[in-house]
Amino acid sequence: MATAAAAPAKRWAREYETIYILRPDVDNETAEKVVDRARDVVKRLSGTLTKLDNWGKRRLAYPIQKNTRGIFVYLKYVGFGDLVAELERNLRLLDEVVRFQTVLLREDIDPATVEVDPEEVQYLHVEDEDEPEDAETERARSLGLIPRAPRAERPVADVPTGGATAAAPETAPVPAAAAAPETVPVPAPAAAPAPETPAEAATDAEPAAQEAADEAEGDDEKLEGGA
Repeated sequence: MATAAAAPAKRWAREYETIYILRPDVDNETAEKVVDRARDVVKRLSGTLTKLDNWGKRRLAYPIQKNTRGIFVYLKYVGFGDLVAELERNLRLLDEVVRFQTVLLREDIDPATVEVDPEEVQYLHVEDEDEPEDAETERARSLGLIPRAPRAERPVADVPTGGATAAAPETAPVPAAAAAPETVPVPAPAAAPAPETPAEAATDAEPAAQEAADEAEGDDEKLEGGA
């Protein structure tokens, strides 16, 4: 009895987005040829292109091959892992393409449930115009393909009206210069008496000897009168 053939395993696809940049001097006809080649790669590898958008000329994050601007083209598609490698290989072979970047968006997608809006996959030419600040520009900036705008300086907060203002810090008084100390007069040392000469010493000794002699005579007279 023959057994029923096993059902083939279901393949789950992934959703990717690719942004590639063309030289700014590329004309519309050449740009369409690049898009057609990308379409063929997606279709040949069983993928589904869900969105195609021409962002026009925009500034680059840094000069590439001496170019400061480029034509940005956005692709969103559902496919398998080999699709990304083949698409990037074809973009790398084209001289008109100067840069490209691919990002994985979602996994485990059933290819049979993918719906395509025909208007979303049409390639439209965009004339040169000022770059709008929209979600597409922000997406390219997040990938490093467009430089970020400089940050605005933070405004200085105003002092609220009627509020108490901070008092200025008090300055410490500068001390007056210290008065010079009074000088105490130092008394001059007394002059030492000059030593007496031998003649002066003899003159001073004579009255003392005379007084001693007079006192002795007075004592003798008292002794005689008492006898």
